[in-house]
Amino acid sequence: MGVTMKDIKELRSRTGAGVLDCKKALNEVDGDIEAAVEYLREKGMAAAAKKAGRVAAEGLVSLNITDDRKKGILVEVNSETDFVAKNDQFQNLVSDISEHIMQSDAEAVEAVENEKWFKDESQTVNDVIKAAIASIGENINLRRFKKVETDGYLFGYIHLGGKIGVLVEFANEFDDSKAKTAKDVAMHIAAINPEFLDRDSVNAESIEKEKKIYREQMLNEGKPEHILDQIIEGKINKYFTQVCLLEQPFVRDDDKTVAEVLEENDMEVKQFTRFEIGEGIEKKEEDFAAEVAAVTKNQ
Repeated sequence: MGVTMKDIKELRSRTGAGVLDCKKALNEVDGDIEAAVEYLREKGMAAAAKKAGRVAAEGLVSLNITDDRKKGILVEVNSETDFVAKNDQFQNLVSDISEHIMQSDAEAVEAVENEKWFKDESQTVNDVIKAAIASIGENINLRRFKKVETDGYLFGYIHLGGKIGVLVEFANEFDDSKAKTAKDVAMHIAAINPEFLDRDSVNAESIEKEKKIYREQMLNEGKPEHILDQIIEGKINKYFTQVCLLEQPFVRDDDKTVAEVLEENDMEVKQFTRFEIGEGIEKKEEDFAAEVAAVTKNQ
């Protein structure tokens, strides 16, 4: 007897599992819905589905660079709590996902999730993540990754045990004499969080937004209209020193800019990527007192 869409819909409504998982479960048990529910529970798929709506804004950023420094990757995998982020099983999962992506040609998260798992081609990456969700008991999400291949060399830095990760591409060839400065630049990016490489990288929209803000500030302060452009120009130059890596005061020696430190060491940054765990994710604020009151009321 074939599996019908009606059966898949009913099983999905009862378990919250995905359509393909429901179809597979029904095929495994010859269309018996009750047996399919048990199958999904045993496989952890129903439990994973129930947790999938919870906000995952903690986790780890993983950095992986090849020995020749020609290929590297930053990966962010989210969990719900910092406690789980410190769990060995979760950390091993993140490390394995990073290694999988290093071997993959995929450029998007969804494409990676649908790939056959590099350690076991009978599973997809998504299957492995679902199994981890069921085992660990929290929602887990492969959020993003950045892969870089270069003719120059790569250097990176992980801060606070995986809360922040930085991957920097330098021009030319690497030698050991450049290692300290390369690491210091990566640490600077982790600490100061520049938005752009240099002023040429700053988009026109950001500049116009700043100019508008400065103009309103000056008018509110009563500055004469005819001198506003000159004042704003000075403020924009100041803005560049705040948001552009090369123009920022170097974190280890603020008498020099990052550009000056790089020039002294015959180095050039081509690009950088900085991931911070949970940035941009709206975290759900829990009202603990209300939660306790609700539980007590139902007892």
